[in-house]
Amino acid sequence: MSLEATITVEQLDADPYPFYAYLRRERPVAYVPAVNMWMVTRAADVEYVTTHPEHFTATVEDGPIDRSFGGPTLMTLDGEPHLDLRRSLDAKYRPRVVAGYIDDLVTPIAEVALAALLGREDRRADLMHDYFEPISVLSLGAVLGVGHLSADTLQEWFHGLAMGAINFERDPEKQRINDETAALIDAELRPYMTELQREPDDSTIASMLTSGCPVGQPRTIDHVMPSLKVILLGGMQEPGHSAGSTLYGLLCHPDQLAWVRADPRRWDDAVHEGLRWVAPIGTQTRQAVHDIEIGGALIPAGAMVGALVSSACRDESVFENAEEFDVRRPRVPNAAFGYGPHFCAGHAFARGQEAIALRLLVEAMPELRLDDDYEVEFRGWEFRAPASLHVRW
Repeated sequence: MSLEATITVEQLDADPYPFYAYLRRERPVAYVPAVNMWMVTRAADVEYVTTHPEHFTATVEDGPIDRSFGGPTLMTLDGEPHLDLRRSLDAKYRPRVVAGYIDDLVTPIAEVALAALLGREDRRADLMHDYFEPISVLSLGAVLGVGHLSADTLQEWFHGLAMGAINFERDPEKQRINDETAALIDAELRPYMTELQREPDDSTIASMLTSGCPVGQPRTIDHVMPSLKVILLGGMQEPGHSAGSTLYGLLCHPDQLAWVRADPRRWDDAVHEGLRWVAPIGTQTRQAVHDIEIGGALIPAGAMVGALVSSACRDESVFENAEEFDVRRPRVPNAAFGYGPHFCAGHAFARGQEAIALRLLVEAMPELRLDDDYEVEFRGWEFRAPASLHVRW
C-alpha cells in the first residue's frame, strides 16, 4: 500500500516534510485519505492551482474554515466578493502604509515583553509563550481595534480557532474547542462591532464594516465576522510562530546569527528564509470545479485540493539544499504567503513585526542560546512552529 494511503494526521503533525519530499519525487499530486484531500506538492503546480479559480475555486464546500468560522471568508471567496472584503483591509495593510507605523506600534509592545524577560533572575524562558506569541497577538490586536484585550485572551482565541481551521478530519473534540472559542469571540466583539457600524474609527474592524460602503449602509456583522476570525487566527499565528522557527534556525547556526547581527538590514533576509524553511501556514485549500488533470493525476470535480505552500517552499527544483536553513542563500520569492488573489494581505505587517521582535531580542541578549535541558519539538502540518522554544541568556 502506498505511503499516502497510510499516512496519519499524527504523523503529519510530527513532521510532514519527509512525506512531502516523497510526494514531490514520486506522486506530486496524490489523494491523502487521512485529511480527505488531494495534496499538490510541487511549486509550479501549487502556483497553478492557486492562480486559476476557473479550475480550482476557493469556495470549498466541505472545508474546515467556513464550517468553523460561521460562513464564507476572505480565504474562501473568489471574484468581486473576495475583492470587496480585501479592499477593506488596504487602509491598514498596504506595505507603504505598514512601513509608516510598524516600528512605533510593535517596538513598545516588544520592549515590555523583553523587559519582563530581562527581569528574570534565572535568565531562562520559553520564547514562544513568553515573548513571540504575546507580541504577535498584542500587535495585531492594536491594529484590529481590540487592544483593550489581554495577551492571554487573544492567545486563547488563537489556539481555539486553530483547532477548527486544521480540522480536515472532522475530529469532534477539535470542533468543540473551536466552537466554544468562536462563541466567546462573538459575545465579546458583536456589541463593539455594532458601535463601529454607527461610529467607525480608524481600526481594521471598522474598516471591514464600513470601507467603501454608502453612508449609513455598513456591511453586516455576520458578513464580516468569519473573515475577522481568519485575521485573528492567521495574523496572530504567522509572525509569532515564524519568528520562533527563524530564531531556532539562527541559534542552531551561530555563524548565520553572527552574519545577521553584523548588519540590522539582514533581519529581513533572516525572516524571509525562516518563512521559507518552516512555512507557518501550510496550505491554500481549493475545490476542483471540474475533472482536471494536474501533476500526472486526475482530480475529480468537487474534490478538496490542498495546494501545499509549505512543500512548495522546499521544492528542490526551486531551492538548492531546500531542507537546510540558510539566511545567505540567494534571495528568490517563496510561497509562504501563498500565491494569486489570496496572497496574504498582511504579509508586510507580519514581516515587519517579526523582524522587530527578533532584532530587539537578539540585541538585548548577546549570549542568547538554546536551553540544553529542553528539546525543541516542531508540531503541525497546517500550522507549524516550535511547540516551545526554551532559551537561556
